[in-house]
Amino acid sequence: MAKWTPKHEAPEPLEGPVVATITGGTIVWFVLFLVQLPFYGWFCDHGHTWWLWTCLTGGGLGLIGIWYVRKRDAAIKRAAAGEATRTGQPTSAE
Repeated sequence: MAKWTPKHEAPEPLEGPVVATITGGTIVWFVLFLVQLPFYGWFCDHGHTWWLWTCLTGGGLGLIGIWYVRKRDAAIKRAAAGEATRTGQPTSAE
């Protein structure tokens, strides 16, 4: 069996509003947790409490994700500003 090799270069990763996307997802996880919280007794009776804890865990991991992508975004902007300074080009006000 021959080893598979790609026939073309992989495309560049898409960049978008990463911080806003992660923040929105985190809010959704916390809202889902809060909506399900009044029904804790029903979830407990039917063995579905993991639904609540999954939502809470998603919100907690989302907070870590927000911290991470904000640091990443700042590092990308610092690198772009350093590159622009090194080449003598003016920096954009984004």
